[in-house]
Amino acid sequence: MFGLIPRRTALYSVEFTNTLRTMLIILGGLPGVGKTTIAREVARQLGAVHLRIDSIEQAIRQSGVVAVSLDDAGYRVAYAVAEDNLRLGRIVIADSVNPWPITREAWRAVAERAAVPAVEIELTCHDPAEHRRRVEARALSDGGPAWQEVVTRDYQPWHSPHVVIDTAGRATEEAVAAVLRGLETSRRR
Repeated sequence: MFGLIPRRTALYSVEFTNTLRTMLIILGGLPGVGKTTIAREVARQLGAVHLRIDSIEQAIRQSGVVAVSLDDAGYRVAYAVAEDNLRLGRIVIADSVNPWPITREAWRAVAERAAVPAVEIELTCHDPAEHRRRVEARALSDGGPAWQEVVTRDYQPWHSPHVVIDTAGRATEEAVAAVLRGLETSRRR
């Protein structure tokens, strides 16, 4: 009864959007790989809820509630909002660095509690020059992390089944299409 409005583009099929059900799409990757740009477009195309940890953490900082470290507050807020929306039958896209196994496990637990599938997608940018350019452009525009912070960040390998998409040299539309293909592939498993 309540479904996605089918759209036809060269990037994905009407059949895919008609058969996609409630799920949690867990995006992760270092800053500057394109998570937010891709998440926003996937959310727009699928009519999904987009939860960006950076936005949540910024709002908490601006509230004045936390004067020092946020620790995991942004993630905990996002877990709760994601679960609420999954229980309403919405597709949810979790957009965060998701650097450690504990954060990835927590996202999977959200999907499990809501009784929906979770698809984990790690975005990478294997061209160091392009990755650095993106990080430095973001640092200038919205105060994102410096390049040195990105390359020295504690980012641990993924051990759970997940889709890996390298965004280096890809237009946003190509990366979005790769994410949608990854969702379709994961859905068939």
